[in-house]
Amino acid sequence: MEPISYVLLASTLALFFAIFLFVKTKKFSMGDEKSVKISNAIQRGAVAYLMRQYKVVSLFFGTVFAVLFILSLFGIVGQFVPFVFLLGGFLSAFSGYIGMKTATMANSRTAVAASQSLNAGLRVAFSAGSVVGFVVVGVSLLGVSTWFLFLRYWYTSVQVVSSESELLRVITSNMLTLGMGVSVMALFSRVGGGIFTKAADVGADLVGKIEIGIPEDDPRNPAVIADNVGDNVGDVAGMGADLYESYNGAIVSAAALAVAGGLGFPGVLLPMMLASAGVIFSIFGTFFVRTKEGATQGMLLGSLRRGTYVSSVLMVVGSYFLVRYFFPDRIGLFWSVVSGLLAGVLIGFVTEYFTSANYKPTRRLAKASETGAGTVIISGLSLGMLSTFWPVLIVGAAILVSFFSGGGSLSSSRGFHLGLYGVAVSAVGMLSTLGITLSTDAYGPIADNAGGIAEMAGFPSEVRERTDALDSLGNTTAATGKGFAIGSAAFTSLALIASYISQARMVVPGSNFNLRLISPPVMTGLFIGAVLPFLFSALTMEAVGRAAMSIVHEVRRQFQDLPGLMDGTADPDYESCVDICAKASLKLMMAPAVISIITPVVVGFVLGVPGVSGLLAGATISGFAFAVMMANSGGAWDNAKKYIEVGNFGGKGSENHKAAVVGDTVGDPFKDTSGPAINILIKLISMVAIVFVVLAVKFHLL
Repeated sequence: MEPISYVLLASTLALFFAIFLFVKTKKFSMGDEKSVKISNAIQRGAVAYLMRQYKVVSLFFGTVFAVLFILSLFGIVGQFVPFVFLLGGFLSAFSGYIGMKTATMANSRTAVAASQSLNAGLRVAFSAGSVVGFVVVGVSLLGVSTWFLFLRYWYTSVQVVSSESELLRVITSNMLTLGMGVSVMALFSRVGGGIFTKAADVGADLVGKIEIGIPEDDPRNPAVIADNVGDNVGDVAGMGADLYESYNGAIVSAAALAVAGGLGFPGVLLPMMLASAGVIFSIFGTFFVRTKEGATQGMLLGSLRRGTYVSSVLMVVGSYFLVRYFFPDRIGLFWSVVSGLLAGVLIGFVTEYFTSANYKPTRRLAKASETGAGTVIISGLSLGMLSTFWPVLIVGAAILVSFFSGGGSLSSSRGFHLGLYGVAVSAVGMLSTLGITLSTDAYGPIADNAGGIAEMAGFPSEVRERTDALDSLGNTTAATGKGFAIGSAAFTSLALIASYISQARMVVPGSNFNLRLISPPVMTGLFIGAVLPFLFSALTMEAVGRAAMSIVHEVRRQFQDLPGLMDGTADPDYESCVDICAKASLKLMMAPAVISIITPVVVGFVLGVPGVSGLLAGATISGFAFAVMMANSGGAWDNAKKYIEVGNFGGKGSENHKAAVVGDTVGDPFKDTSGPAINILIKLISMVAIVFVVLAVKFHLL
């Protein structure tokens, strides 16, 4: 059986495992009538939002398809690009929809299971999160492998090319184009979902916690259902789309760089086989996630880590044999894979240290609340800036190790391309166990929603204690998951930049672009790229602020105009807040999306390949550091607030707590909207640049 068959088998196994877990999770009880009603309201809101989002996005995709189709008639983009653009968007949207449906189905079931035991609640939430993880890797691998098989058939049976080297070049060039549709859909999912969830969260907190003084997830708060809906559309569907993009981009860019390095079909197939092995080992690792009643946070975190560690260790062993099979004379590629895996783990540790209340940085941030909200903001920003140092060093070290382990050399063209292939393989290694890594991340919003339902449905206090423990663990896994997503985005972007330059040189064989740092087009591109994440973040932060103001006014109106709402004798109008968030997010997500797509095209038309190369490099470097800073500041503010809520520095309702809530309000769009969306930005502009590479090579002004 040829290697590509194993890729198809692994993708099918991942999807069947996801179906198994979905059916298993659905068999659990949803609880009493009240919890069912709340859960159904969350699910209706999430489905309604995604359907509205897909309608808006379909118009955008239709417009871009028409443009790409016209360009394909003139040979500016490939003949398959318009169609595979739609395919990539559909696959990403499908994965996000399934993940969201599973998460909203599991939230009340997790709360009910937690009434039995802590372990039961953990297993239900993690099983539902695993559906998200394995749907993403299964659909992505299935899309890549079937696209590869179609292209191989087309160029060997229909539009026959002259040689094997030309066949590989054409196949991998077309494989790269699958990523543009994936990236665009991921951007809409992440930005739209992020605006939705944080507008609701900020609005609910500002009025509910600070002005009215009612608890979090209080059913009297009109924005509480919108907040829960947002957790699912932003942190489940959005995060799934984000990592789907990284996973897909790493595989196809590694395949393209294999051709540039002269590694033939083995080089193209190795990334897909590594990803396939990761699927198998991730499934195996899920069976090691369990805990016992009364478990501490450390024990709960250890139970999730046990699964990821088992998968990672097995991946190290499996990757050795895969590299040895495909490249017995290039065993150094094995260390490239290991460097990626290790970098992902280390970035997760650094993220946890700076964001978890178990360590000094977040506890010092909580102590800053003694002098008010201003010092909480200052300390949180300082913490985030400081936290960028180690991830940058880790990524830099991994790049060097993977480059030279892969046979890289700075003195020859082929050696340089072999090193770049090593970097791309390192990115695949980091993402190879995405199935279980994303499972632990998607677990968080499910546990969070379970706690909200337990509060709103009036479950016994011990149930809320268990769901709070699961939710607190979810905050830690979500923070480390964001660190992992940012790190993987940086690696994938580096591989895509290398693929872009390689594709540009293939458009005009023998061309040699001036990519020296002091070249004016390169420098101009670097400056534009460096400022792009700031412009993008400004637009997304402003969008959250504007949408949150609308929610604040609506929640205030309901408390003023609905008699009996405060004493619980009247029901709030949850649907109005959901509708406000949906309309605002769909309207305000368009400007960041358009800028992300247009910028690399315009820069390519004006400055050519050198300018675009500078743009991609500048955006990757500044975007990586900025995303780490925002994610860690936001995560630390959130956990500092929760550290106070468990009885430290005055506890809930104290002035310290109110100051920490203000910090968390600022941090919400940092960690859940702008920061994560930068991951997609730096990958999307690379994908767009690759698709429009002919424009930059042949039609540039400078």
